[in-house]
Amino acid sequence: METLTWERVARATGPGGDPEAAVRQAYRAAGLVEPEHVLVLGSPAMGAVAAAWLTGDGTRRRALEEAGPAAGEPDGDGAAARSEPDRVTDEALFGALRAMGEPGRSVRDVVRTQPWERARAAVHAELGPAGWAALWDQTGARLWPQVDQLVTAIRRGLADLGGEVLRQALDAVLGQHDAPWLSAFDGLEGLKRVAECAGWWWPYERVAIVTERPVELHLDDLGRLHRADGPAMAYSDGFALHAWHGMPVPAEFGASMRDITPERIREEDNAELRRVMLEHFGYDRYLAESGARPVQRDETGVLWCIDLPGDESITMVEVVNSTPEPDGTRRTYFLRVPPWVQRARQGVAWTFGIAEEDYRPERET
Repeated sequence: METLTWERVARATGPGGDPEAAVRQAYRAAGLVEPEHVLVLGSPAMGAVAAAWLTGDGTRRRALEEAGPAAGEPDGDGAAARSEPDRVTDEALFGALRAMGEPGRSVRDVVRTQPWERARAAVHAELGPAGWAALWDQTGARLWPQVDQLVTAIRRGLADLGGEVLRQALDAVLGQHDAPWLSAFDGLEGLKRVAECAGWWWPYERVAIVTERPVELHLDDLGRLHRADGPAMAYSDGFALHAWHGMPVPAEFGASMRDITPERIREEDNAELRRVMLEHFGYDRYLAESGARPVQRDETGVLWCIDLPGDESITMVEVVNSTPEPDGTRRTYFLRVPPWVQRARQGVAWTFGIAEEDYRPERET
């Protein structure tokens, strides 16, 4: 499968096939007897909770049942949120787990790790170190930075559900998010089939837990989770991640942005969230509506500076494009520069990566 296709697999949303059949094929390909039970759940959160329950003792199981499958509402960083109408009830999940009985030992190494190691050793033996490095550069290395951001965001979202749940998340087979390394090898058809239709999963001798792909995924140009008016990643059972250019934000962030004001921005105690608010509101608009005053001006533009409590000041240079637009107007730009900048010319020079004394443009832009 071509790298571009594997990129689509890693970012795919919604139903994509038969996860149960794919998991059974992966067991057979690894030389294992198919699991007696395959439980399909809505999200990695629900899957990790189920895995923690299956592998826990009586005390841990009771604690998980009391907390519920996804541990309620999000905390201040908005990591995990649930939509009540789509929620899988506690009774349904834990009742299904009790009915399946003991899962047996984990067969993750047999299903995933050992086949991967054999495939990698075969390619390495055929191509040599340099050939293997070149193959990886053309396949998995291109995908991994994008996928790693998604995997890290999900694990961060699961951290609020408890240490044991997070540990189970670290032990998951990643399904579609195993796309980077699957893209580098021929064969491994069972694992590839699971990746093409399912999300994270947990294989045991008698039981397999497999989760669905997200129903929504919103990314910015750099492949980071990003959305202002809702969850950036959402699953059918209500587990969701809210983020702005990769940074976790509260679930109510989008709604609050509709009525944001300069006063609300200044009152935000969390410096990171304040920066997100500023980016969403617009620096130029913030300057205009916050009563800012210019601190210096010269032939290159106007230097503006606003102090923020508990954070570095906002320093920007206002410049006017010397090339007129088709209608004859000239666009004004605001360039954010470091807070140590004291002159407009110094700030414009910094944007070009040169010293102020070396900035001598033939035309100011």
